[in-house]
Amino acid sequence: MLIGFVALYVALTITIGLLAARRVKNTTDYLVAGRSLPLYMNVATVFATWFGAETVLSVSATFAKDGLHGIPGDPFGASICLVLAALLFARLFYRMNLLTIGDFYKQRYGKKVEVLTSFSIVFSYLGWTSAQMTALGLVIHALSGGAIEFNQAILAGAAVVLVYTVFGGMWSVAFTDLFQTVVILIGLTLVGVLVGDLAGGVDKVVGQAIAEGKLVMFPADMNAAAWWAMAGAFFAFAFGSIPQQDVFQRMTSAKDERTAVRGTLIGAGVYFCFAFVPIYIAYAALVADPTLGGLFAADDARAIQRILPDLVLGKMPLWAQVMFFGALLSAILSTASGALLAPTALFAENVLRPFVHHMSDRQMLLTLRIVLVTFTAAALVFAVNSTSTMYEMVQNAYNVTLTGAFVPLIAGAYWKRANTQGALFSIVLGVGTWLVASQIAADAMVPPNLVGFFASIIGMLMGTLAPTIIRGQGHSIEAALAHSKPLPGHRSH
Repeated sequence: MLIGFVALYVALTITIGLLAARRVKNTTDYLVAGRSLPLYMNVATVFATWFGAETVLSVSATFAKDGLHGIPGDPFGASICLVLAALLFARLFYRMNLLTIGDFYKQRYGKKVEVLTSFSIVFSYLGWTSAQMTALGLVIHALSGGAIEFNQAILAGAAVVLVYTVFGGMWSVAFTDLFQTVVILIGLTLVGVLVGDLAGGVDKVVGQAIAEGKLVMFPADMNAAAWWAMAGAFFAFAFGSIPQQDVFQRMTSAKDERTAVRGTLIGAGVYFCFAFVPIYIAYAALVADPTLGGLFAADDARAIQRILPDLVLGKMPLWAQVMFFGALLSAILSTASGALLAPTALFAENVLRPFVHHMSDRQMLLTLRIVLVTFTAAALVFAVNSTSTMYEMVQNAYNVTLTGAFVPLIAGAYWKRANTQGALFSIVLGVGTWLVASQIAADAMVPPNLVGFFASIIGMLMGTLAPTIIRGQGHSIEAALAHSKPLPGHRSH
């Protein structure tokens, strides 16, 4: 019966996505929904894309195990990312009429930086997308009672997302996000009430969390290494997730720049507040059934993510199971679709297209769909071979952009002297230092991602202020704004 309801829900989601695909007439429609989303849809896309599998299953389980000091990256760093993106970049990106975030690097620094940063961002999406594929596999595996092997379940889930994303692009993402946001908000709220009652009520759950120190963000016995570790996790999300195509797409899909700013800020607020609902549910589940704590000792780190699915399947009535898995699938599908579309856009537009001349808009649409299928296959390979939790996979993904894309972005937007040489030094020194530190000093007091981040800053300063060896190829931010043109097929409002 439960599987039947879930199958019906998936079929409805695919139908909505395919109907939305009828709006796609050109690449602007496919990548940024024609820049026409009203505020309520813009908020829904920001929230639903950010509220993914790692929030429901992994962040919540990590809190149940380690408390607030175990999750500085998400929801705290993730919410700060959206606030900073809205305040620092939303208006700028919208006014520049960019199709992808890679276009910013192209206009500001030239072709070499465009390709390098875009490739880094695309590569970072392997971890982010794989986390969503892993979650889909976990849900299908759990619903089948183990009859469907985990890796086979991952393949099945990926096929569902691929079907409607490959045809409808951002229009399909936007309409399915709106539908899925409603399911998430209603479903998890009802499940939260039920699980809280099983655990003895809100007072008991919160009281036990306080007694066990779960609500202490900075424990008194924290040493310097612990502080640095928290900073590394926070910066990975707060800064590393800003130069991401999915954040860019949501802001620039809005109907105007005011909506872009407001929609991202409101989406950030809704995300931060509602992220604590699955956190509460997971800890309440542990209070209601302490035996679930045995999952923390499993050899496979992914096992702790089964806390909520195991409790719901074992102790909840059918209606609660339907609501929980409906909300969970909504969270996963909405994030997964965006996680597939974003790197597809970047690779096709900013890695492949600079080397392919005279591509028509129709040929570009076909190329986008081919790249999307190819990237899905790559993410699947990554997902079936990883034993990390989704929270770890996402954090590792953002380390790539923290060390290789954030500093050139912020400098390009707000430092007039930033140039091509500085950007190249920043990328090479940042990513290179991070990779070396990860291999030879992974357990050092200062995390490798922060070492790479500091090296990226130094690279930007050195490259920009040193005598010019690499000729500048980009334009000043003022010139880029002055010469911005409407996107192909863009409908004015």
